[in-house]
Amino acid sequence: MHRTAPSALAVSGALCLSFLLVACGAPASAPGTGAPTPTPTATSTASESPVSTSTPTATATATASATGTTSTPSGDWTSYTTTDGDLLFDYPSTWAIKDPAGETPASGGVFLEITNANGKPLATLRTHMAVGSTCTDRQPYAMLDSEPLPALAQSGQTPRFIFESRMDATQTDPMKMNVLAYGITSGPEPTGPDACPIFQFFTWPPNAAMFSGVYNPFDTTPGNEPHVDTPQAYMETQEYKDIKKMITSLRPAS
Repeated sequence: MHRTAPSALAVSGALCLSFLLVACGAPASAPGTGAPTPTPTATSTASESPVSTSTPTATATATASATGTTSTPSGDWTSYTTTDGDLLFDYPSTWAIKDPAGETPASGGVFLEITNANGKPLATLRTHMAVGSTCTDRQPYAMLDSEPLPALAQSGQTPRFIFESRMDATQTDPMKMNVLAYGITSGPEPTGPDACPIFQFFTWPPNAAMFSGVYNPFDTTPGNEPHVDTPQAYMETQEYKDIKKMITSLRPAS
């Protein structure tokens, strides 16, 4: 059974609703007990910023992850500075940025979505997020890729880029049984055979931010490479390498 790629808000909603057991929208309370807790952060609230303009600059360089996946960028790259002037990242010039990707919250910040040339959502960047979570369920997990991001360190804590999975054995729909996502986290790496639901938020003033996306092996957006139906196979694609390079290039704009 094949399904198309999720929309801008669907990607963000999937991260907030399916993975995090918390509500997006209104600011949440402080992290609950048992949750994987980043420094003064935890899980989600909406944020966004005004219309985007990309500034051609910079090209990306290859980066090796802790798990051995090398991210080699393809084609021409450009740079984008968020409209609040706080953050900067590099991305392929053939990709598009939608900014804002939804309603601007009262708290300000940015909310943008990156898509490829065929309109496939690849990642969402949101800042000014109030977050909190409670771990009510633990599931088998896998850590597929990991790389520290010292440029985003806050209060002595260095966040990481990760690509991870959770398996829900109670589900019969393969789309819901295996959840896979990549992004930045300030939370501790799980230990043991299971973990709390995916929790990809990192500490960033004034509270938290997210730069994340989901891997959907059932996606049928035109241009997808054929026979890529496992996360291991996806990690070998140019798309994944470019996504990783983009996300790991996130840094302060000044």
